[in-house]
Amino acid sequence: MTNIILGKNQYGKAENRVVRITRDSPRHEIEDLNVTSQLRGDFASAHFDGNNEHVVATDTQKNTVYAFAKDGIGSPEDFLLRLGRHFTGEFDWVTGGRWEAEQYTWLRIEGDNGEHDHSFVRGGTETRTAVVQIDGDDTTIIAGLQDLTVLKSTQSGFVGYPRDKYTTLPETEDRILATSVTAKWRYNRNDLDFNEVYADVRRLLLAGFSRNYSYALQHTLKEMAEAVLEAHPEIDEIRFSTPNKHHFVVDLSPFGLENPNEVFFAADRPYGLIEASFLRDGADADHRSWDGIAGFC
Repeated sequence: MTNIILGKNQYGKAENRVVRITRDSPRHEIEDLNVTSQLRGDFASAHFDGNNEHVVATDTQKNTVYAFAKDGIGSPEDFLLRLGRHFTGEFDWVTGGRWEAEQYTWLRIEGDNGEHDHSFVRGGTETRTAVVQIDGDDTTIIAGLQDLTVLKSTQSGFVGYPRDKYTTLPETEDRILATSVTAKWRYNRNDLDFNEVYADVRRLLLAGFSRNYSYALQHTLKEMAEAVLEAHPEIDEIRFSTPNKHHFVVDLSPFGLENPNEVFFAADRPYGLIEASFLRDGADADHRSWDGIAGFC
């Protein structure tokens, strides 16, 4: 019989959707998370012997998410830290894990008398994300966002690229640049006001996208990363995954019309996909906290 050993493994309850309403005054607050809990540790006996004495049921992990929400959520990072510290502290054989969350934004509905106290509409274009990785005594937090769709209608071009017999794309110094930003950044500290930092990073990403002429999306990503890393020494690394939202100028000449970059066809596929990571000088370029994160980031 082939002798096998157990490699990397983790397990838990994925996508626990929890909505917390704070109703200690007539003006309610809403927090909305999608939480995944995955444990790592000594689970060999479950795999090899069918012995579940170390298997904290995934249903228990689900229930813990809801029970902890009773005490409030706060930032998704702080909530995940509470979960991770609980599981690694409560069960000796759980040596670490991965806890992640997506946060959905709700805005107050504007009524006849201003903002409504307890009626909301889903708001914001992006989804906030967070991941907490615990490995023994090491804890790392990766924050982020996804589906932040941005567009600049000018001050972007694409020239100087190599051409061969398959190249048909014309050069241009004035085009629409649009993308849907997925960004994740790795903190080097855990004692932060995560809501405050998130809001500022989002502001800086948008400012970096819009600030200067873009010679390519790669060039713009560097501008965005530089703005974040210069302003926030508590961030060691930021990663991007950015599909081009292509906008092609429509040829209106068959109709006797000119089209000086006014009418475009928005194509959803195929699309360019530009991905890059930017690090503070001296930071770990292959930090293990990225293990288990699907895709580039």
